[in-house]
Amino acid sequence: MLNKGGVQEKLGVEIAISDKMSQAIEMWTKMYEGTPHTQNASYKRMDLAASIASELARLTTLELDSSITGNDFLNEQYQEVLKDIRIYTEFACAKGGVVFKPYVNEGSIEVDCVQADCFYPISYNSRGEITSAAFLEYKVVGKDLYTRVEHHNLVKDGYHINNRAFLKKNYNLVSMDNLGQPISLQSVDDWSSLDENVVIKNVNRPLFSYFKMPLANHIDNKSPLGVSVFSRAIQSIEEADKQYDRILWEYEGSELAIDADDGVFKRDTEGNLIMPAGRERLFRALGFDNEEMYKVYSPTIRDVSLFNGLNQLLRKIEFKCGLAYGVLSDAQESDKTAEEIKSSKQRSYSTVKDIQRNLQFALEQLVEAMDVLCKLYGLGSSAYEMSFNWDDSLIMNKDVELASMQADVSAGILRPEIYLAKKYGCSEEEALKMMPNIEESVKSPFYGLEE
Repeated sequence: MLNKGGVQEKLGVEIAISDKMSQAIEMWTKMYEGTPHTQNASYKRMDLAASIASELARLTTLELDSSITGNDFLNEQYQEVLKDIRIYTEFACAKGGVVFKPYVNEGSIEVDCVQADCFYPISYNSRGEITSAAFLEYKVVGKDLYTRVEHHNLVKDGYHINNRAFLKKNYNLVSMDNLGQPISLQSVDDWSSLDENVVIKNVNRPLFSYFKMPLANHIDNKSPLGVSVFSRAIQSIEEADKQYDRILWEYEGSELAIDADDGVFKRDTEGNLIMPAGRERLFRALGFDNEEMYKVYSPTIRDVSLFNGLNQLLRKIEFKCGLAYGVLSDAQESDKTAEEIKSSKQRSYSTVKDIQRNLQFALEQLVEAMDVLCKLYGLGSSAYEMSFNWDDSLIMNKDVELASMQADVSAGILRPEIYLAKKYGCSEEEALKMMPNIEESVKSPFYGLEE
């Protein structure tokens, strides 16, 4: 992540993000990418951060069905966004949030998903919504780094968009302390068609939306930015990685071997020992001081106790990240009672529903911005409505729920069309049409054969 001072210097604005928050985003990014975020972290890792973000994104978007009615063009553009919505949600889970930024390209509306380490909030309104921000886009050519800074600013006289480009020669990816020297937008083909300054009138909200995680910001409680879904489990993840490294070492260190006196091995013409072909890993040449020619090395593996310790750490991580027990830990060792199972699933259900609520709000704001662009560029605009259908079966197994509803129908306390609508995913009116005619269903089996 670029030092915010570099952006402040070039734009002449104050970035509304603390150093503490910047460092946290950088740490979450490194953990998500599987790279060490602390010094001397030589132990092997389980990539838990990526697994947690991926699983929550999967659960959040598993059954998402959303569409726009009343504006076919807008719906067509919107469906393109939904194709990658799980990936965008995973980025948001990992880094605390993402920005959806639409733009017009050759008669269509495309949407950039700007991750938390590539945008800088500058100002907020009274509701904590971002009203001004800088977005960074990078292009690497050889050892040169080209950076485009796109500054959005909503003020009383209109919506201002400013584009500036910079070149940093022989850049160091590890330490990005400044943007480099300013250059023309025409220096980069992909940016040559962009205007340096654009002012849009009659706009009352930013032309982007911010999708943030529904967690309190415990890193900087004055910041309206979101925090990673695994931000509360950093220490536990590190301990789990260390325990995992111990397990790997246990298997490696207790690997079967034969320690043999070097006198039992043949030597080549240069005097080097010749190990049995295909068994080089099994034999180890040692110089014994006694009459023993070899010893078998086969210690007892302590894997059970080590795995038990790892499993307890994984359970702590699941709890801190709002996941049900068994997602990361051993499911057979997780839930012991029906009440524990229910509580565990409720925790996961609550986490996912909160993320879904924030994602829906962000998508609604995104479509509003897309509609504004449609009007500005004459791409067609009309009144529209958005619909969302989220999966709500995380709290209970669907088969169990249907069996319970079927029992209620048999007991006469639930209408059968409600059960059919739930089972087949249709409306109650459609379920009624599926049901047999009552008069036909009660006829005698000899109907039609009677005289």
